[in-house]
Amino acid sequence: MSTAGPGPAHRDLQRRTKVVLGVFVVVANVVGAAVVLALAGWVLPTRSLVTDVAGAVTANVMLFAAYLAVAVAVGVVWGVSWSRVPRPPDGGASPTGWIRHRRATRRVVLRVPTRLAVVQAVPWLLAVPLFAGMNAMWSLRLALVVACVVALGGLATVAVAYRLSELALRREVARVLAHEPPSGYRLSGVGVRSVGGWVLGTGVPVLGVALVAATSLLVPEQYTVRALGLAVLVLSLIALVVGFGLNALTAASIAGPVVAVRRALGRVEGGDLDVTVPVTDATELGLLQAGFNTMAGGLRERDRIRALFGRHVGEDVARAAMDGELELGGEVREVAVLFVDLVGSTRMAVDRPPTEVVELLNRFFAEVVDVVEAHRGWINKFEGDAALAVFGTPGDLDDPAGCALAAARHLAARLDTLDGVSAGIGVSAGPAVAGNIGDARRYEYTVIGDPVNEAARLTDLAKTVPGCVAASGAALARADDEERAHWQVVGLRQLRGRHEETEYSAPADRLAAHDPCEPAATRSGVGTGQDIAAQA
Repeated sequence: MSTAGPGPAHRDLQRRTKVVLGVFVVVANVVGAAVVLALAGWVLPTRSLVTDVAGAVTANVMLFAAYLAVAVAVGVVWGVSWSRVPRPPDGGASPTGWIRHRRATRRVVLRVPTRLAVVQAVPWLLAVPLFAGMNAMWSLRLALVVACVVALGGLATVAVAYRLSELALRREVARVLAHEPPSGYRLSGVGVRSVGGWVLGTGVPVLGVALVAATSLLVPEQYTVRALGLAVLVLSLIALVVGFGLNALTAASIAGPVVAVRRALGRVEGGDLDVTVPVTDATELGLLQAGFNTMAGGLRERDRIRALFGRHVGEDVARAAMDGELELGGEVREVAVLFVDLVGSTRMAVDRPPTEVVELLNRFFAEVVDVVEAHRGWINKFEGDAALAVFGTPGDLDDPAGCALAAARHLAARLDTLDGVSAGIGVSAGPAVAGNIGDARRYEYTVIGDPVNEAARLTDLAKTVPGCVAASGAALARADDEERAHWQVVGLRQLRGRHEETEYSAPADRLAAHDPCEPAATRSGVGTGQDIAAQA
């Protein structure tokens, strides 16, 4: 539920809605009057119930016309006034008063159909004893039959008024349910609505046909053949017309919310998650609409979290984690590792303002991310001025070593275009353990093994090699022939922390065209490739 602050809290039903409700009250009473006149004129065995037919008909018609006019006027005025939203006692100035007024408005709007039904039922209920008492002057049987006819007209009026008011209030219901969706109690129910529409629109007229048929069989003198035919015809027409109308209104009240949800689902299936459905019903249909909105909100939140998660750990890792494929632990994978470490970051931090340093680092890492992702790798982590990229996990890659070597060549060329940026790049490949390392409460997906350590050491070596790129013999041996053709073996070097010499290579086109990077010995800052290697 929304907790927005106080504002213009008072908002009565729209004038258009009040006008529509008034018109629907008149329409409902016209339907009820038509039912009464049809039953009285062609269904009642009037001649067998009373001798003074003309007097009885005249008296009933005059009283019915006058009473109907008064009932309609009272129904319109009473119904519209009863649906008025009260003003808040403090004008909605305080948050508490505003929230209470909003809840009061919600109760009033949701109860309007029931209140209108009650408003329409009261005059018709009063009409039953009134017309029965008047017709008792001619015949008790006539009084009983007329009372039943008026009661049937009242049922039709109430049913039509209730259904029409539900349709008229959809926008108002959507407004009041926007902040507080319907709960699971005090629901009229879709089943009750459907059965009620059939009972009032079809069941009652069919019952009338059955009663007429039973009366003609038990008391043959009550109906002539022509009168019986007229009675059955009129009741059948009432069943068809009124029954169709009520069932059509019921179907519209049920199908409307369902169709809205189905259309919204189509948009979600098409990838549009920024969709909501107005909650226009207080029954299970409203719960369905509110449930869809909750589902769509959850999908939007999941999509946002996934996008944010992907920025932190990489799209492939995020996708696997969201799909539940990753567990705590690791597996041995054939991977290639690329280290890139910025040269001179400590001196840069001393000589330049912090904002300028951050801006340069962001430009540097943007180039790293673009190149690595273009070659189907992912950034495992950033640490200070260095980055660790992995190829071949968590997704499978046909030639991880070739992709890493190509990425190193293209990254070096991209970094040449950045002013004030120089970096050493090291590449290695081989078997390593890849998986979620840490605790079930907090872990990260990373790669541990000799290729990681070797790539970090090669990054330092690369700063002494023309072109600033160095790759291990293991990486070159695992790459395809096309990629190996771009590299040239430089020699052997014993890397820090290793007992045996390591064969290393560099891109052939960069050996003759570039000078060595700044030697690592001149750098004393933190946040280097060695730091990442130690953590990995």
